[in-house]
Amino acid sequence: MVRLVLFDVDGTLIRTRGAGVEAFARTFAAEFGIRDGVKGVQFAGRTDRSLVREVFVRHDVPATEANFLRFFGRYVVELEDLLHGNGGHVIPGVWEFLRALQALARPPVLGLLTGNIRLGAELKLRRFGLWEWFRVGGFGDDHEDRSQIAAVARDRASRMLGDVLRGDQIVVVGDTPHDVRCGRAIGARVLAVATGGCPAADLRPLQPDWLVEGLGQVSAAEVCSATLS
Repeated sequence: MVRLVLFDVDGTLIRTRGAGVEAFARTFAAEFGIRDGVKGVQFAGRTDRSLVREVFVRHDVPATEANFLRFFGRYVVELEDLLHGNGGHVIPGVWEFLRALQALARPPVLGLLTGNIRLGAELKLRRFGLWEWFRVGGFGDDHEDRSQIAAVARDRASRMLGDVLRGDQIVVVGDTPHDVRCGRAIGARVLAVATGGCPAADLRPLQPDWLVEGLGQVSAAEVCSATLS
């Protein structure tokens, strides 16, 4: 039986209408004098630290811990401001799927597996009333490699539950190839949703266990059953 379900954030649970990308752009400009710093940068499925490192390298900014701290200290301020002005919404089907998971006779722990730094994920999810649903997670400030973040999330959940979780007891839910690959890296089942910028045709070759256009097309009971149907 599935004991842990880990969710990606952007494109899987919520859309922020570009607040995160714009917060990156504003921070690079304000703190490092880099204009158009995010031009040509692919954000989907990436970790925040890897994105910052890419821009630092492009513009010859030393990728020191002090500069990362400087960036993220300003970024969360910009992000919070933008989240209250940009709109955005919870993706259709999310609320119903979360409620259905919690209504199961043996509900799994709900967690996050995201490239967002922890405070960034919290700001985004609190904006839409979702943060309190999740008890554990792995975040972009845990590691730059998403597969390592998956391992962190698994290990934190194992400690919380007092038991070592096997891969077949975990489901990863995400909207990009990065989500599928990091789920596979810890032996988890993967529910891929074509709700972000990646179409189902691009997710299908990675052979997720489920591939749906939205969370309204799959039942919580099926995802958390002992065997795939």
